[in-house]
Parts: sequence; C-alpha cells; structure tokens
Amino acid sequence: MLYPKTIEQKLGFDKLRSWLHEACISPLGQYYVQKIKFSDNFGMVEKLVSQTAEMKQVLEVGENFPSQNYIDATPYLKQASIIGMQLSQEAFSDIKVSLNTINLCLSFFRKQEPGAYPLLSEYAQTIEINPLVTDSINRIFDDRGQVKDNASTELGRIRRKLLSEQAGIRKRLDSILRNAKQQGWIGDEVSLTVRNGRMVIPIVAEHKRKLKGFVHDESATGQTVFIEPTEIFETNNEIRELEYEERREVNRILQELTERIRPYVPELQKAYHFLGLLDFLRAKARLAQELSAINPTFIQKQQIEWHEARHPILHMSFKEAGKKVVPLHIELNEENRILIVSGPNAGGKSVALKTVGLIQYMYQCGLLVPLREDSTIGFFQNIFIDIGDEQSLENDLSTYSSHLTNMRHFLAMANKRTLFLIDEFGTGTEPGLGGAIAETILEELTQSGAYGMINTHYTNLKVLADNTKGLINGAMRFDGAHLEPIYELEIGRPGSSFAFEIASKIGLPKAVIQKAKEKLGTQQVSFEKLLKELDIERKVFAEKNTSLGIKERKLTQELAEYKKLKASLELNEKKLINEAKAKAKLLISDANQLIETTIREIKEKKAEKESTKAVRGKLEKFGQVALKPEVVVEEKPAEELYEIETGSIGPGDYVRIAGQNAIGQVLALRGKDVEISIGDLKSTIKLSRLEKVSRKAYKTATGDREVKALSKGIDLNERMMNFSFNLDLRGKRGEEALGTVDQFMDNAIMLGYDEVRLVHGKGDGILRTLIRNHLRGYKQVHEMYDEHADRGGSGVTIVKMK
Repeated sequence: MLYPKTIEQKLGFDKLRSWLHEACISPLGQYYVQKIKFSDNFGMVEKLVSQTAEMKQVLEVGENFPSQNYIDATPYLKQASIIGMQLSQEAFSDIKVSLNTINLCLSFFRKQEPGAYPLLSEYAQTIEINPLVTDSINRIFDDRGQVKDNASTELGRIRRKLLSEQAGIRKRLDSILRNAKQQGWIGDEVSLTVRNGRMVIPIVAEHKRKLKGFVHDESATGQTVFIEPTEIFETNNEIRELEYEERREVNRILQELTERIRPYVPELQKAYHFLGLLDFLRAKARLAQELSAINPTFIQKQQIEWHEARHPILHMSFKEAGKKVVPLHIELNEENRILIVSGPNAGGKSVALKTVGLIQYMYQCGLLVPLREDSTIGFFQNIFIDIGDEQSLENDLSTYSSHLTNMRHFLAMANKRTLFLIDEFGTGTEPGLGGAIAETILEELTQSGAYGMINTHYTNLKVLADNTKGLINGAMRFDGAHLEPIYELEIGRPGSSFAFEIASKIGLPKAVIQKAKEKLGTQQVSFEKLLKELDIERKVFAEKNTSLGIKERKLTQELAEYKKLKASLELNEKKLINEAKAKAKLLISDANQLIETTIREIKEKKAEKESTKAVRGKLEKFGQVALKPEVVVEEKPAEELYEIETGSIGPGDYVRIAGQNAIGQVLALRGKDVEISIGDLKSTIKLSRLEKVSRKAYKTATGDREVKALSKGIDLNERMMNFSFNLDLRGKRGEEALGTVDQFMDNAIMLGYDEVRLVHGKGDGILRTLIRNHLRGYKQVHEMYDEHADRGGSGVTIVKMK
C-alpha cells in the first residue's frame, strides 16, 4: 500500500519516469515505462531488478547488442490479422528491419554461455519467428525497403519495358531541348523536368507557341511554361500505363505476402512485446549507468543497510554541474527501527528523508539504485510519507490538520512491513502541544513495529529516542565553527539546531539573542551547547583516530621489518658459527700437521740445539697469528639519569617512581602506602614502587622549584568529567578572557591534556593576540597555531603542551 496518492510526485519518481520515457526508442518501450508501478511481491521485485541488472551488464560488456530499429509494428500486425486487408510497402519495410533487430537480439542470447544472462536468455528461448516469414519478406523487399524487380516474373517484365520506354523518350526530349536552346527559346541552364508524372520541357512564355505540345503547368511568375511536346505524347501515355501496371502488380504481391504472414501474427506479436521489453530494459540500464547504480543484496525482511546512498535526481543534476553529492550511510534494523533525525534548517534533513523514500520506491519498481556494492536493501509492503504542505482550501485543511490527517492513516494502517517517512514532525501548531502530540504518536508507531525516519527539532523526541528501545537518534552534521552544513548523516547522537549561532551569524543583535537564551532556560541552552561541543570534539578525535591509525599501520610495518631483520640476523649468526666451526676444524688440522712435522724434524736432526730452537720459533709464530683473539669493543652503559640513595624513606624525602622519570616529595607514610606530591598533584603510591633520590636530582627534575604542600585534596574524577578541551571565549572582554584562560590552562595541565582548543573568533584579531601573548608565559606550552581552515582557521588557537 502506498500513501498518499501523490507519493511519486513528492518523492520525485515522476522525473525518473520522464527520463526513462525519453530514453526509450520505440512506443513499445514507452508503453512499459507507463506501466511501471510499486510491487509488494518479493519474487516479482527480484525478477524485475535482476532483468535490469542483466541488461546493464550486457551494455557494460560492450558486445554488439542491437541498438537501432526498435520499431513498433504491432499496429501493422493487427491490420494483417483481418482477412482481406493488405499491408503497405512502408509497413513491410518497418516489419523487415524490426524483425531483423529481433533476430539479432535472439541470436545474441543464444550465443551466450549457459548462466550468463539467465532471465533474459530464458525469455528469449520462448520467442520464435518462423523462417518462412522473414524469408518471404526478404525475397520481396531489398535493404532499402523497396519491392525487388524479381519479386515476380510479371513485375520484372513491366519494369524492364518501363525502363526502355523512359530511356527512349529521354533521348527524344534531349534532342528537342538542344534544338530549343539553339533557337534561343530557353536558356542554356534549363533541363528536363516532370509535371503530373510526365516528362516536359520548360519554355519561356513568349516562345510557347513555337513548340507544339500540351501545356501542363507554368511558373509562379508566369514567365515559364512546362510543355509536353506532341511527338512524345503517345510515348508518355505508354509510360503512364506501364506505371499503372507496375502498381497493380506490386499490390498483388503485397496482398499475397500479407496472406502468407497472417497465420504467424500471434507469434510475431509476442516477438514485438519481447522487443519492447528489451527497449524498456535498455532505458533502465542506461539510467543505472547514469546513476552508477547497482543491484544490492535483497532480503525478504524489513531492513535498511545502505552505504553511500545518493539521491538519484540530485546526483544527475550535480553531475551536469560537475559537482558530487555527499553520500549517506543509513541503517535501520530490528533493534533500531525508527531513526529520529535532527539538526539545523537547510542541513539536508529533507534530502536525506527523500533519498530513503525514493531509493526504496525505485527498487521495488524494478530499478537499480545508487548504493555501494556492500549495501543490503530490505522489502516493505507499505510506504507512507508525510512530506510538504498539504493545506487545502477545498477541504478546509490547515497545514497542521493535514499532518494530523496523515498521522491518522499512519496509526491505522502501519504494521511491521511498513516504511514511513515524516518531515518536520509535529510542526504547524503551538510547540509545546505539538511536541506532546508528536511524542505520543511516535510511541504508538513504535508499538506498531513499523520502520521509519522522522525529521524534527523537538528536544523531547530526541530524549525519547535516547531512552526507548527501537528508536535511535541521528544528526545532519554541521560545521559549528563556520556555521555551514556538511550534509552528512551521523547515526547514534542527536543534532543541535544551532539556532542562536545562526542568528548571530546573520547579524541579529546580541542583546536579543541573550534575552532569548534567558527566556529559554539554562537546561535547553546547556543541551544545545553540549551538542555543539560534542560535534567539535567528535571532529577532533576523528582526526586523531585517523592519525593514530596511520601510526599504527606504520608501527605494524616497522614491526614486520624488525621481525624480518631479526630472522635474518639469527640466520647470519648460524652461518657465522658454522663458518667459525669449519675454520676452527681446519685450523686444528693445520696445527696437528705442523706439530707432527716439527716432531719429525727434531727427531731427524737429533735434537740439535739451533735447529730445534728454529722449529719451535716457527710453531710459536703460527700460534700467535692463527690463535690471536679479535678485540671486541663493548659499549659502556649510559649513566643513570638519577642517582639512587640508600636508606629508609620518610616524610620530606625526595623519591622517584620506579621505571619513571616523575620525582616528588613524601608528605606522609601510611603503612605500605606513601602520600607524595608531584608538582601540584597529590597521589598515594605503594612504598615498594618508590626509590629514594637526592635533593640535587629533585632540583634537576623540577627546575629548582620547591614543592608546595597542598592545603586540601583535589577531586580529579570530578574535574575530568566537567572539563572540556574546547574553550569558547567569544564575546568576553580581555581581562575576563585571560582569567578564564588561566583557570582553563591550570585544569588542562593538571589533567595531563597534551592539546587544547581556544575559540576566540576572528574579528580584528585583538583578542587572539592578547591570548597568545599571555600563553607564551606558560612554560608548559610547546607551540600555538591556527586551527584547520575547515574548522575555524585563525578564529581558533590550538595549544600543544610539552
């Protein structure tokens, strides 16, 4: 079921229907375009979309698939089915070329391997054109659609005689024309022409009586007359009679051919419906190519899991302008069936809503949809929408009454197989009452099990979505620094309307805005402020996550390289050990041989003193050279940064946390726990984790600053929860801003933030300069620079800590 009746116009599907109508070549395809309708039959939707996907594949493969002569010949076939009727030569010409196209299409699918295009190939197998039909037509007609001379023996005889007579009369007329030119009756540029189907000569009117013959016509000015000479009058009559005979013979041939194809009219009509379907599928496939559309995973249950969904009409218009549509990521499932989308006006909420409706409607009409390949599209039997102003003078309906009328239908008919879309839920009446009614209606729709998407500004609906099973918040992202929409849908958190910020941007007086905030109340203002800060923090942390991801990938790569290097070193070590063993073995062998030789020489020389001394010297020299150890230089360990002292630890002593560089002073001992102060931070550490250091080491670490005992403890958890790394200083005076900055920086340093963000606005740059000069006095500040241009530029200062 669809609601309302104008759903196609509201979603924009009528524009896609018009595009398809123009893309079809023949009225047969256009007939199918007019028959497009939303289907609530899962099998039918699957078949229609699969046919379109197969045709898109055919066009993308680039094979020689016919793209011309998709001619609708069904009116001719209806005429031929009537006994006694005769088809014209033009009709048979159209039938000839269109049947040729059908045969080429059938031949294309029959040549494909089994399973290539299963649906279209299966359909093509049901189409048959009797060869007798095409052979009979091809025997009679040539490629130009003219009846051939050899279509019959009699027609061949008539045309040969006709050509002979025409050639004879032309020779006689050429002779008469030359004589008339010589006599000066006509100009040299004049040539023969035809009037009333007869060959004539143009003669200047003043010489018309000099040439005997029949005047057939004269020019518009009367200066020229067209005369058929008397001597060719009879020949022209014979030619005219031959033409009549030719016509009668052609009609006889056409009558006979019509009777011959009459028995095959039913199967020909089926073939032309097949041709019309192919024309229609070609149009749908071309639309899919235009949209870069695909056939996503289709499941027989209610679900939306779309990645990079693009509004089809917006995509085509942006494509012509050379721009790109910002894609949406949308997910609705059993746990989160209804999406509550909030955010500022002109932020893209309505476009997102129509994107969901149009894509689902397109798919269940058999069209491919502009999604990413890994998307999943579910099946809905009902689509209800409430978009736009439906106030009616005839029915005496206001805008709000119209919305309530739609809601009445939604509540009565919505079920688990329904997809509903509501734009600007609850507007058109007093906000308090409208919000209450909208909340009650939303609760009822949630109970129905329906799936849907709702655009709203009401805070109570955002809170309801956060606390109700089946509902989930979503927001159209907005650049809070530039107050510009980003057109991205973020699911999981509500969005701010940025009403006050937009009012400031357009120049509404500050006093008016401040008074409005006071009237609204601190709770709502704080809620909007929190949403804005969350959006800014989300952007910053998203960038940090990206940076960490890059570092992690780099670390993984370096780790892999380290493992590879380690394996290589271990392999080299084994090789070196093996080489050393082999060398040692060889050395021992040489040494043994030398020793044996030495002993033999001593024995042979009978231990003569000088000879023995020389031999021993030779042996000692070999040992000194071969067995000389290599000098290995060991790196001395680096000196420890801090000198560790001995003795027990007591109050007032300086200590270091083992394995860290943090040094503090002992405030008190509590059994095995020690209370120490590190800078402005007081903490309790296990005694076993502390090492006693000298005062000199403490001064080196702290820069000669004395430790100041804290007069009272600090609740770090509370400060951490209440601290935001983003400080907005816009609108503050210099002295007030610097005081706020000091307090902010103290908390940031104590909590260990390595980066904070100060929003001071651009203006004349006075506040920015004042703040940055003040921050240069902080030893903990490493550097300051402008925020990225997309997030505030010089209107925001990023402070990095040491």
